[in-house]
Amino acid sequence: MIRVLLVEDDPMVQQINKQFVAQVDGVSVVGTAVNGEDALEKLEKLRPDLILLDVYMPKLDGVQTIRLFRECGYEVDVIIVSAASDAETIQTMLRNGAVDYIIKPFQFERLKQAIERYQSLRKTLKDKHVTQQQIDEWMYKPTQVQQVSLPKGLNETTLRQIEQYMSKTTVAQSADEVAEAIGIARVTARRYLEYLDSIGEVEKEVQYGTIGRPIHRYRRPKRTK
Repeated sequence: MIRVLLVEDDPMVQQINKQFVAQVDGVSVVGTAVNGEDALEKLEKLRPDLILLDVYMPKLDGVQTIRLFRECGYEVDVIIVSAASDAETIQTMLRNGAVDYIIKPFQFERLKQAIERYQSLRKTLKDKHVTQQQIDEWMYKPTQVQQVSLPKGLNETTLRQIEQYMSKTTVAQSADEVAEAIGIARVTARRYLEYLDSIGEVEKEVQYGTIGRPIHRYRRPKRTK
């Protein structure tokens, strides 16, 4: 079991990422941290194998934090999960040993892929001697999930709110119900739900009544591990 520490200052995003990680076989979230200082304390106590690290955080940001990991000699691997998309930050993180870099917003499958590739790497490095073929299989494994940007007019904060709400409900929800729960307009909720349906993060059901238009309801799909 791979022990994971989540370092993310936004409580809502932290919770969603925690739920995402929980859906991947062979990994367990052993703790969370809200900034670099907190991460260093938790790292010392929890000794995780892998850290999912944000960049934009108070006190110690992700760049400072990963540098401290290396300066202090901590044997921990890092995957960056951040909205930072500038080349300088990405290069800095990779130079300091990040094994993957995921730009927010991202699909669940992209995070799942990153963790599974990391699992493959750990398995490969357990061998006393590693062949060139094993290295090539890990480094050049085709990437099937592509990073996508949000459509124009959608923003990450509202999307995260709806994702969090949908992750907690056990019954299919209409756009009206989601709008009331989140505190947004029905038409806005409908746009976000349709987007989530298009990327497979929710499933749409059509409920036919005796009169009027059919009602569209949305629910989280069942994940197959």
